[in-house]
Amino acid sequence: MGAPASLVLRDIHATPAPSWWPPAPGWWIVAGIVVAAFALLAGWRLRARRRRDAIAALFDREVDAAPNPPQQIAAMSELLRRAARRHDARADTLHGEDWLRHLDAAATNAKRKAPVRTDFSEGPGRLLLDGGFRRDVDAGEVAALRALARQRFLQWMGAAG
Repeated sequence: MGAPASLVLRDIHATPAPSWWPPAPGWWIVAGIVVAAFALLAGWRLRARRRRDAIAALFDREVDAAPNPPQQIAAMSELLRRAARRHDARADTLHGEDWLRHLDAAATNAKRKAPVRTDFSEGPGRLLLDGGFRRDVDAGEVAALRALARQRFLQWMGAAG
């Protein structure tokens, strides 16, 4: 056995790290999915906003078209009844106090932990009972009813935001 052959030992050299640009094809796919998701979300939100604006404009246009306060109250009542039918088929058969309680119940169903509100049966919403038949109606009462009715209309039409 002879002497071992002399081997030249060299240090191990690490390969250089890959550059960050251009990214691997997988990263392009991930970036494309993220961009598409954001575009879909933005489109969905824009569509929802336009729908809310259109429903609010419908309410305002119908009420503003009425020439006097009693007819504005009648227009609000009609719009509320139309919207109520979307959630309860028997809603348009309710009258008087039952109708006002139904309008109040919608607020408590929307927020289960909120205290029971009686804005319609004890507040400005009572004007719906006979406001459309009065000769003279206070403009302040009509404005308070309009804000309340508009809020409920938007809620029932799925446009409350």
